[in-house]
Amino acid sequence: MGLVTLLLLSLFASLCNAEISAQVGINYGQLGNNLPSPSKSVELIKTLKAKRVKIYDANPEILKALKGSDLQVSIMVPNQLISNISTNQTLADQWVRTNVVPFYPETMIRYILVGNEILSLSDTTTWFSLVPAMRRIKSSVKACGLHKIKIGTPLAMDVLESSFPPSNGTFRSDISVSVMKPMLQFLNRTKSFFFLDVYPFFPWSSDPTNIKLDYALLSRTNTTYTDPGTGLTYTNLFDQMLDSVVFAMKRLGYPNIRLFIAETGWPNGGDIDQIGANIYNAATYNRNVIKKITARPAVGTPARPGSVLPAFIFSLYNENQKPGPGTERHFGLLYPNGLNVYQMDLSGETPESEYKPLPAPRNNEPYKGKIWCVAARGVNWTELAGALTYACGQGNGTCNPIQPGKECYKPDSLIWHASFAFSSYWSQFRKLGGSCYFNGLAVQTAKNPSYGSCKFPSVTL
Repeated sequence: MGLVTLLLLSLFASLCNAEISAQVGINYGQLGNNLPSPSKSVELIKTLKAKRVKIYDANPEILKALKGSDLQVSIMVPNQLISNISTNQTLADQWVRTNVVPFYPETMIRYILVGNEILSLSDTTTWFSLVPAMRRIKSSVKACGLHKIKIGTPLAMDVLESSFPPSNGTFRSDISVSVMKPMLQFLNRTKSFFFLDVYPFFPWSSDPTNIKLDYALLSRTNTTYTDPGTGLTYTNLFDQMLDSVVFAMKRLGYPNIRLFIAETGWPNGGDIDQIGANIYNAATYNRNVIKKITARPAVGTPARPGSVLPAFIFSLYNENQKPGPGTERHFGLLYPNGLNVYQMDLSGETPESEYKPLPAPRNNEPYKGKIWCVAARGVNWTELAGALTYACGQGNGTCNPIQPGKECYKPDSLIWHASFAFSSYWSQFRKLGGSCYFNGLAVQTAKNPSYGSCKFPSVTL
């Protein structure tokens, strides 16, 4: 009877752990000037059947709105505080007493993430402050008696020097011994998670010829890849990416640290020159990932079969103030007005047959043709004038044709001149990293804005 009882208790504990850990959450970003209030946002999060929520700070209004909910909460220590906290226990204590203690336990704070993708930043000094800061925050949490809170830090896939094949997963040489090894030691000792941001969209979109779209979307096909180093067979890119990190950890002597998907998702829209960013693919990817993560029994990955993968989907809203390519502003499950971009159930319980049909994808093949970069509608004119000055100040005769008496001077309007300057700048500097964004003041267009003898420069794809 004793052995049977122990086995039953072990099974019960295992099931409870899976029940808690396999639940899917949502990343609640706030980089938008048109987003609903925190209280409304919490209501919307519940309609998505999320069980967790991650925010990128410790916003007190959001933490208050989450009070009394059944949502597990992850908060974040801002990047800019890491260096100071790493050498100052008093500062760490103060941060925890200010941002955690007043809300706990009514707000179910379960994770404190120290910074966001720190090892992707060019500021190398912060790299070496990261683990000491994590230790300081852990000490503060322990001193306050907050025993249910785990400490971690989300990292991007670029912490790897090699990720293919997965068995060759290796951390970058500039951080492997100095940062990753002590971090893994900390995570192992505190029984925390390796928080990972994993986006199959990016490797696929950079090489859509050699990586099949269905393989990146976790759609069931006959496409497989067998790792020559292990003989493990992969049916999707998501598993490949996760296992490359598993093998990198194993290479440093830490084979058993649990993974936690801090971010994953697929853009529902983007710029004209961005392949595969559409509602159909976004819905397909997120539904397939959720189906995998919430499967019972747990599926895991080829290197860790049966392991539970807790996760946060990115993101709650399309955030209109996120910088960078158009995809950055189109990862949301919801529009800022609260309406669904597409139907989604984060619990994984809704059958595919109950979802409404999705709009057919129209950009799964690379765009071929000319693209121009023009001023967006309804933007601030003062900001537009500043962007015009910036574009014209980059040299190479960018704005010569809009000088008085030249072929593009008339009509003499700010929008016209800015549009020409943006197109001219982008056509010259795109290959060097220049973008058609200008802090949200510019958009791409496939419609030629040229007029009469004024010919706008374009990018040809």
